[in-house]
Amino acid sequence: MVYFVRTASERDLDKVRALLVETFHATYDALLGAPKVDELVATLFSPAALKTRMANKNAEFLVADDGKEIGGVGYAAMSGEMTKTVMLHLLYVRPALQREGIGRDIFAELETCFPAAEIMRLEVEPRNEAAIGFYHQLGFADVGRSENNGPGQSGIPALILEKPLASY
Repeated sequence: MVYFVRTASERDLDKVRALLVETFHATYDALLGAPKVDELVATLFSPAALKTRMANKNAEFLVADDGKEIGGVGYAAMSGEMTKTVMLHLLYVRPALQREGIGRDIFAELETCFPAAEIMRLEVEPRNEAAIGFYHQLGFADVGRSENNGPGQSGIPALILEKPLASY
């Protein structure tokens, strides 16, 4: 199947949410436990939260679509705190479709969407070795850690990765 990367819209909401729920459970149940994943999914991927992300003017929300199903999603937004930095918040591919280039294609598109950005930054669960390896292959380097213990944060530690972006 061939997947085309395009901007997500509200008509994709149910499929995007289903993909994120499936992928989050496949990725994090063994690391965090299903109850914690349910809690995160309810907060991070509620229809209201996804609509807010889709409406963000300083962001890009992409899907990989084959005309029948959504195979992957990506979401990045300019940082409100760090100058010329774009934050990669979501990059998930349906588990059955991983390692087919969908994540790479979504990332390649996101990388070009922020001409004012000089750095792309992300946080990843330190035990998510597959994701860390994927991001290292894309040119990201480890730059720090966060315990995410502040108000409104998940309390889940994260490895912080960054990649310099080319000027387009």
